[in-house]
Amino acid sequence: MKLIVLDIDDTLTSSEEKHTDALLQAMSEFGIDNVDTNWKNYAHATDSYILKENYEKTFKKEFSLSLIPKFEEIMTDHFLKFPDSGEVLGARKMVDFFINNTDYGVCFATGSILKPAYLKLEQAGVQYYPEVLEASNRVYTREEIVKSAINKAESYYQVDSFNEIISFGDGLWDVTTANNLNLHFVGVNTKNVEDFEKTNVKYRINNWEEFDLFKAEKIFNIK
Repeated sequence: MKLIVLDIDDTLTSSEEKHTDALLQAMSEFGIDNVDTNWKNYAHATDSYILKENYEKTFKKEFSLSLIPKFEEIMTDHFLKFPDSGEVLGARKMVDFFINNTDYGVCFATGSILKPAYLKLEQAGVQYYPEVLEASNRVYTREEIVKSAINKAESYYQVDSFNEIISFGDGLWDVTTANNLNLHFVGVNTKNVEDFEKTNVKYRINNWEEFDLFKAEKIFNIK
């Protein structure tokens, strides 16, 4: 009756930089250049929404999600040109622990396009179930992605709902989404410490070797 929701880029896998490069290269092939790469300037920090905003700005016409499969193919080809993604320190072991040694279900929610998300986890050796992974192919917002991942987890684990949900992420948008959906949140990684402090994140770790489930449950008053 408890669930772990995991972001991927720079939460589980060290992949944010090459993800951005592959995204920009794919947009360039679509004829989209001069892209604002300060993702905080976008209403939604997802690949599909960033593509939508820049497509509509460039071509002055409405974007359609029917373009995503072709874009996904191009982006995946670029992504594969980079060295394999590694794990954020301790991620493989911790995900294995969640899956095999706790009473928590596990699901994955990423703003990435789907196929590169699979590749990141596979390259880093992080265990995952495709049935409980949601990406941005069909929706634009982080909230929609996380809610869909939770719904998939309810179906996969055959429960009506989860009593407690802990979400993990590395960015401001992850905190905001968790707050909007009333989820517990753990900040992972070191690059957005200031954002975590400004949003009063109760529990932050530099990497997964520092994570203590008992401590998290105590902080969040999870029984």
